Amino acid sequence: MIVFKTIGSTCGGNRNNNIAYGLERTMGELIHNPETMLKAKKELRETIGSCKLIEESDIDRLPYLQAVIKESLRLHPPAPLLLPRKARVDVQIAVYTIPKGAQIRINEWAIGRTNIWDDADLFSPERFLGSEIDIKGRHFNLTPFGSGRRICPGSPLAIRMMHSMLGSLINSFNWKLENDMEPKKMNLDKSLRAIPVELIKQSILSIINLINVSSCMC
Repeated sequence: MIVFKTIGSTCGGNRNNNIAYGLERTMGELIHNPETMLKAKKELRETIGSCKLIEESDIDRLPYLQAVIKESLRLHPPAPLLLPRKARVDVQIAVYTIPKGAQIRINEWAIGRTNIWDDADLFSPERFLGSEIDIKGRHFNLTPFGSGRRICPGSPLAIRMMHSMLGSLINSFNWKLENDMEPKKMNLDKSLRAIPVELIKQSILSIINLINVSSCMC
């Protein structure tokens, strides 16, 4: 809980709100699904070692962590409606006629649901393992940052920060709910800040480094 507040206040400002939201939602899903958390911790431990922070060069060696973030962005896109566009000419899309001058928004939240994905309400990073789908706007079934020439210009930085900060949070702490609350009883409709969470430190040094890194990155 304090870590989320620390990251949020350290990275303050509108440009970082989506990163804080993404981290909060992803940690909520991992605490709600402890078996997924254990898989992510196992990959981190075997790849870079326990209680170590993630470097940018580590990200490509952590396919499960990448899958966790993709799955979280599918379920919880920071911008459910992408930036608006204006039709330059009359356009026919399926059975819909879009008149010239009309404002158009892509519903990223709907793209992440049942019409596109199997078992869409389940948090299952495994669906992305071995898949070529990325979050860089090249695959239209997962475009949390938009696509094409008007893709979010900050997306490369956001992607790197989410991987390094989430991986460091997972690798630096053990996470559990207070009062022995069962993870499946969590209400994920609430902000994680409203759910009592205990963080059990694994290494004092890793905590200090995590705070220093988050300060430098922002």
